This record gives sequence, C-alpha cells and structure tokens, in this order.
Amino acid sequence: MSGKILIVDSVSTNRIVLRVKMLAAKYDVEAVATCAEAMVRIASAPPDLVLINLTDPTEDGHDFCRTLRGDPATCHIAIISVGATDTSTARFGALDAGADDVLPRPISDTLLLARVRSLMRRRNLSRELQMRDGTNRNFGLEETRAPRIAPARITLLSDCTNAAKSMQAQLEAGLNQRIRVTNSDCALIDDDSVGKTDLFVIDGSTAQLSAGQLFRLVADLRARESTRLSAQLILLPRKHTETAAMLLDLGADDLILGDVTADELTLRVRSLLRHKFNQDRLRETLRDGFNAAMTDPLTGLYNRRYAETHLRHIAEKAHATGCQYGLMMIDIDHFKRINDGFGHAAGDRVLCGLADRLRQNFRPEDLVARIGGEEFLIAMPRTTLEEVKAAAQRLRRLVNIWPFPIGDGKSDLHVTISVGVAIDSQNPDEMTSLGDLFQRADAALYVAKANGRDAISVSQTAA
Repeated sequence: MSGKILIVDSVSTNRIVLRVKMLAAKYDVEAVATCAEAMVRIASAPPDLVLINLTDPTEDGHDFCRTLRGDPATCHIAIISVGATDTSTARFGALDAGADDVLPRPISDTLLLARVRSLMRRRNLSRELQMRDGTNRNFGLEETRAPRIAPARITLLSDCTNAAKSMQAQLEAGLNQRIRVTNSDCALIDDDSVGKTDLFVIDGSTAQLSAGQLFRLVADLRARESTRLSAQLILLPRKHTETAAMLLDLGADDLILGDVTADELTLRVRSLLRHKFNQDRLRETLRDGFNAAMTDPLTGLYNRRYAETHLRHIAEKAHATGCQYGLMMIDIDHFKRINDGFGHAAGDRVLCGLADRLRQNFRPEDLVARIGGEEFLIAMPRTTLEEVKAAAQRLRRLVNIWPFPIGDGKSDLHVTISVGVAIDSQNPDEMTSLGDLFQRADAALYVAKANGRDAISVSQTAA
C-alpha cells in the first residue's frame, strides 16, 4: 500500500463513499464514526493522513485537529477537512485548527486524490528526514543549530499589476515584512533574490497566465537547483479543479481556489513557511551530522571511517574495470618534537597547513584523509606507479620548500614528511586486495622513516 488513511465521519454513507475511493487508489483505509474512535485507532497505529468531516454538530472535530497538531507524536499526520461549508469563515476555522487543506462538497475526486498524493509525498519526506535525524541522535550527534529567526523570503509572482499590489499589501500587513514582487518571465532568471526564495506565491487567478504556462512554471521551479526546495502556493479561479490537481502533481505545495481573505492567505503562508523551515532544519542537521561523522574536525579532511568505506568502492571499481589505483601513506616527521617544542596549537597549525596543501594538489577524484594523529592517506584511482611516485615526490618537495606558519609571532616552521607508496597489480588476474595494499603502503612508509625520513619509499612488490 502507498499510505494509510483514516476517515472520520459520523455519516455512514460519506464514510463508505470515501473509503471506496481511497481503496480504489490503493491506499490502506480505515473508517470510524467518532473522534473518540479515531484517537483509539491513532494511538495503536498512526495513519499518514486523516480525512475528517468537520461539519458534524455532535463532534468537536476542530478540537480533535488541535489535539493532533499539539502532540509531538501525531503533529506530522496530514489532515484534510472534507465536506466543509464553502465559506471563508469555515475554511479559516478548519485551517486554524490544523487542517492542511479544506475541500468542500461536492468534492472533486480528481482534486481530492491529487491533494492526498501531495500530502503523502510531504509526509514520506518528513518521515525519512526524521528517521535519519534519529539515527544521528543515536550516534550522539545532537542538533545544535538554533531555530531560524530571520524573516522569510517570499516572492509574489503575478503578471497583473493591480492584483499584485493588492496581494502584496495584504501579505505585508499580515506577515509584517516586505514581499518581493516579480512577473513570471523573471521568475526563472538566475538571480540571487529569486534563488533564495523560501516561498513563491503564484497568482494564477487572472487570465494573464494560461494553464500550460502555470504547469511549466511550477515544474521549472521544482526542477531547478536554486528553487527546488522553495514552497509554492498557487491561487486559481474557483472552477479550475483539473488544473489544480495537475499543479499539485507537478509539485505545488498548496492551492487556493476562488476568492480568499487576507486572513486565510496569511494563515496558509505561515503554515507553509513553518513546514519549510522545519524541513530545512532537518536537512541542515543531517548535513552537519554527516560532516561530523565522516570528517576530521581539525583539518576538515575525511576521517578514517569514511576513508575505509570509500577505499572499498575505489578497489571494487578498479577490479571491475581492470584499472590500477595507488595509495600513499604520509607521516609528518618528528611531529612529537613540534608539539613538545612549540605547543599543541603549533602542531594543530601544521596539521591544518598540510591538509590545505593536500587538498590543493590532488585531483577531485582522489581521496584525501587524515587517518591518525599525524598520518594522512591519499588514494588515487586510475593511476600508474610512475604517476603515484611523481605525485608523492611533488608533495614531498612542496612540504619541504615552504615552511609552515605557527602563529604567536613565532618564525615559520620547516617541516618534512615521509611517504610510503603502493599500487595495485597491473595484471587483472592478480589484483591486490585492499587490506594487502594498505599494509604494503604502511610498510613502505616505515622503510622511508627508517631510512632517514624526508623520503619516499615504494612497496617492493609494486616496484
């Protein structure tokens, strides 16, 4: 099944009709008559989405929605109010209680199913991000990012000047911030002010934009790297349900059909921004968690955990293609003397300085990692022995010639390195295992240090 839906409606006919429609769309569906029954079902098995009739005079459906939204365990369940009276007061009441959308009767099947698909996509994305965030927390990578406090970046797209001015005034008054206004022709221009938009409010309620133009605009904004994560709210004429359904499937986040009050518009914008900022926060937390888990905090290079995993991919690809790959094991000579003689801060500066030189002097496809205190590793895919030896010599000279600044008014420090080199066999039938190659490069490094340091040693097997 593609998602679990709970129907809450005291009218049995309504429940049956909605259940048949959702089952036909291949959803897992349950239906109950009361909010009390719904809470019992939700407690045992939370659904992805709730379809609720808020017009039942015997039930306080609005309070039910507020309860779901107020509980961290259920606040991510999507809610659609079905059958509400098609008035601005009824829509605002449902949205204010926590509904994601309001679909009055007669309900358009096409629009209902499109809205369900849209909210299911959002629910699935939220679940995935939350699951990864939970994994980060299990690894001890707690979130340290502060909530966003800067104003939202909102762009109003409208090809009707008068309508744009009126809507801009409503939004600025309701949100107490400035709203950027542009037309559809400028929306896809690579511009920082457009690319940094948190929410696009797209005015399709006038005749200036055809359905086809709206389709292309929404799809293009969703496809571009700079705007693909921006939220989209679209305004359409009341009867354009087929167009609305297509826009939701193309990636629009919310739609308003027909006239809308300033209060409802502001409420929908605030809801979309709240969701957008929450998703941004989760993505940034995951990015920070990945960096913390996979990179060395001092130098910014990959750490040993990442290096070992990535090395396996390099070795597998080399064996599959018959190409060679080489390893360098690098050690800073007499590093303990640097720490003892100049302090650990000076030693850290040397480590960071060497990391910078490694980053700047190898190919993007090469793996550069810090795998120990003063030990570094470089893996070079698709490389011959002569190329690895030449790169190692170039690096040794680069370190030797240019002293390292260590701060605190002290003279720059002359540093040398020792390098051990190993390369996979040229014979595809004798490809070296990753573990063996690693040990050979480490053994070559030991030889280079034993022979006086500031030297390069090549694994005898490779030579």
